[in-house]
Amino acid sequence: MDIAKWSRMQQILNNYNIKPLVGVIPCNKDPMLCEKFPEDPEFWKLALQWQESGWRIALHGYEHIYTSEFGGINPVHSKSEFAGHTLEEQRRKIRSGYFALKEKELVPTVFFAPSHTFDENTLEALRLETNIRLVSDTAANNVYCEKGFTFIPQQSGRVRILPFALTTICLHPNFTSENEFREIEAFIRKNIEKFIDPNTITETTRRKNIIDMMVEELYFLKRKLRK
Repeated sequence: MDIAKWSRMQQILNNYNIKPLVGVIPCNKDPMLCEKFPEDPEFWKLALQWQESGWRIALHGYEHIYTSEFGGINPVHSKSEFAGHTLEEQRRKIRSGYFALKEKELVPTVFFAPSHTFDENTLEALRLETNIRLVSDTAANNVYCEKGFTFIPQQSGRVRILPFALTTICLHPNFTSENEFREIEAFIRKNIEKFIDPNTITETTRRKNIIDMMVEELYFLKRKLRK
């Protein structure tokens, strides 16, 4: 990880008392990360501090290595660590990642996959191997229940106001520029009252409605047109 940039992001969030949902890779082997950034020898201690201060820990895959070209049920990208693999293989990855974090005294209560891609086998693996029943992904207007999981929709990769009941903004501090850091802090300062604590999001019985389906349809149509 880019230690300086992650420290910068943490400082901004702490300054405004924002509790984020943070994805932790249990056994990072992604060369795009491992070969580019230094290893932080204090990382697991830092992650525990995040958890103790109220940051919600998410299981972010296992090794962060893309081993298929499938988008699954949330085809944001045509690459995945999970989608397209057998249930047995996905159970192994989920089980190994989940217990790797538990061994570090981290308690992941949410899952989101690298590149947002997963399939039905991923959900079944989560059901069989973990207590996680919340997934932060898919496009929708609000939190909803499907396939026995509560989905926290994830609709943006940058800070902005969107016309939805709830918006999750996915940020990658490793690749954030100085201008983007300034934009993020300015956005938080201006909209601080709109932020919620992710720990308040619990399992729901709410099903998708026509608005959620329209949001999903428009989201993927926009991505297709961009390509």
